[in-house]
Amino acid sequence: MSARPLVNAGQNDPYRAIDSQPDPEMFTRILESRGKAPSQIRLRRGFLRFAGIRPGWDVLEVGCGTGVLCRDLARMVGPRGHVTGVEPSRVFTRAARRLARAEGLGDRIDFRAGDGTALRFPTGRFDCALAVTVLLHVPDPRPIVAELARVTRPGGVVGLQDQDMGTLVLDHPDRALTQRIFEGVARRNYVDPLSGRTLVRRLVEQGLTRVRLRTDVYQDTAYEPFTRAMLERRAQHAVEFGLASARAAARWMAEIERSVAAGRFLLTLNFYGAVGVKPAATPSPASAGFRRSRAPAPRPPSASGPPARA
Repeated sequence: MSARPLVNAGQNDPYRAIDSQPDPEMFTRILESRGKAPSQIRLRRGFLRFAGIRPGWDVLEVGCGTGVLCRDLARMVGPRGHVTGVEPSRVFTRAARRLARAEGLGDRIDFRAGDGTALRFPTGRFDCALAVTVLLHVPDPRPIVAELARVTRPGGVVGLQDQDMGTLVLDHPDRALTQRIFEGVARRNYVDPLSGRTLVRRLVEQGLTRVRLRTDVYQDTAYEPFTRAMLERRAQHAVEFGLASARAAARWMAEIERSVAAGRFLLTLNFYGAVGVKPAATPSPASAGFRRSRAPAPRPPSASGPPARA
């Protein structure tokens, strides 16, 4: 995807107004389906380990959706810890409470409907504050990242993770149409489809120190259910947005089905995770910033499995 200014960026992004959608519960099902995908489990739990989540911590997630990550966090912090999820959608908030109770985690997680740019928590309240697959949906991420930093205690961790739609790759014989569909739909469905590559900068700009980066590759060679649904939505949106005719989109999907039947399907997407530490005092520009991670490189991803809010 080129770096030229985005046209009509994010104007069709349903995640900016879930409760106004004709069928908001459909998006609950989408997020929960994604959350069960093996590669998504690997991606998000690897990121939480990278962030250094510890038993007993008090952790905040902004833009928590249906609470998939919050439920992972609740298991990691254990009975002495606590998790708070803030989500603008009341439909998602109700679903998150219901699903947490169903998994026996309701007493460890507090879900609140709220605005990530104006958090109703005191400064220094949390050991860790996170936003995962959120910033690509946001017109201006800076207020959210500033709030994450504000409510984190000195010495605590602020973490961001996002996919980067400029790295979405599909092995398809019609490369020109594939690029047109992927780029055109991303430009209309996300405010910043290239958000993943900005995360280190976002943390450095807020004065966080010891900023580290982790890169994961989501890959699917088995055409998992979430991948299928994501590509079907891309084809549908391409027709709706005038990027391809109905006949061309149908041919595009038919070729994908043929590649699956022949055992040669391949799709990949990069996810970037960045974490930083809130200093005891506001650092000077020279003392803050990015440093190379000394953490071991992530293991190569498994041969199959599926992505995130896509």
